[in-house]
Amino acid sequence: MTENYLQSKGDALTSTTDLALLVLADGRVFRGRGFGATGTTLGEAVFTTGMSGYQETMTDPSFHRQLITMTAPQIGNTGWNHEDNENREGKIWAAGLIIRDLAARVSNFRATHSLPEEMEKQGIIGIRGIDTRALTRHLRDHGSIAAGIFSGADAQRDVEELIAEVKAQPSMAGADLAAEVTTQENYTLEPEGEVKFTVVAYDMGIKSATPNELVKRGIRTIVVSANTPFAEIQQHNPDGVFISNGPGDPATADGMVNIVREILAAKLPLFGICFGNQILGRALGMETYKMKFGHRGINVPVLNHLNGRIDITSQNHGFALKGEAGKTFETDFGPAKVTHTCLNDDTVEGVALENGLAFSVQYHPESAAGPHDANPLFDQFLELMSAQQTTQEG
Repeated sequence: MTENYLQSKGDALTSTTDLALLVLADGRVFRGRGFGATGTTLGEAVFTTGMSGYQETMTDPSFHRQLITMTAPQIGNTGWNHEDNENREGKIWAAGLIIRDLAARVSNFRATHSLPEEMEKQGIIGIRGIDTRALTRHLRDHGSIAAGIFSGADAQRDVEELIAEVKAQPSMAGADLAAEVTTQENYTLEPEGEVKFTVVAYDMGIKSATPNELVKRGIRTIVVSANTPFAEIQQHNPDGVFISNGPGDPATADGMVNIVREILAAKLPLFGICFGNQILGRALGMETYKMKFGHRGINVPVLNHLNGRIDITSQNHGFALKGEAGKTFETDFGPAKVTHTCLNDDTVEGVALENGLAFSVQYHPESAAGPHDANPLFDQFLELMSAQQTTQEG
């Protein structure tokens, strides 16, 4: 079924050169206009409910190989700037962008140019003018699905041929993507003033705002690539280890799981977020699964079972840990507990060792973009390292 939202709104395409198609693997086709670069892009169609932060979203490495549907109706009004990128290179990791309305002009004092200009510069293909409400409901009902955006001459091809091309792309389940987004060279970020601690941060697809949160707390942060051996990070004499967010299927991360087990055995304080939560969970013996449509947005409520507090959180994940709210279970490193769950659907949102040496959450406390409710988790990590240092000195 091909749907033409523009035609229904009395805004018919005036030229076939403007035509773009969003093609889903189940045969549903949305007809709209192309923007940004022109051509073909493939990925998993997902939706995010954030009302702001499209630049942070598009430059988040966790969106690698995904076609992002923005549920907010108008996108592009704040343009593009050089401050809000969530990776050091300013690279757009999203495979493509799907929106309803593109802002006619940029209205923000920090903007240096427009969203379409940046997308064209980086070769990112978008489609606008489709009914994103209908698409979001389809993804919510049927789950995230392989898809493709075809614009320009590629949109003139036979639809059955396009559907076959979409179906032929690799599945997100079983995809090991961290190696594609991780840093190729280790680097160190120094805090201003006194250095309180040194932390090794594993870059599974780390966002720029995350090490910045550590640095501003006086933590020297050494960012290393995924799967860096434990023996190698020991050379930095770290006070703690951080495992970042990232894309792909956590079931493929056996190397990182084994490294985390070594870290836990060495009793080094450990903090993980998002992909890092799934890796810690697996190191503690838990299993993971692919969610129907995942959590992507900046308004997801999470219950902390340790203190009863509810945080509104920023999230971006399509996989999760299997577990029960508040359940305590035995591990090779002592008792652990499911500490957080999502109030929308009971998804596991956090785990921790009961001795306090390792904890993780499924959401993004760096809040880029998003609410700041969970930001104190970085302080909790700082306190954990302080307590461990005191124990060792005693």
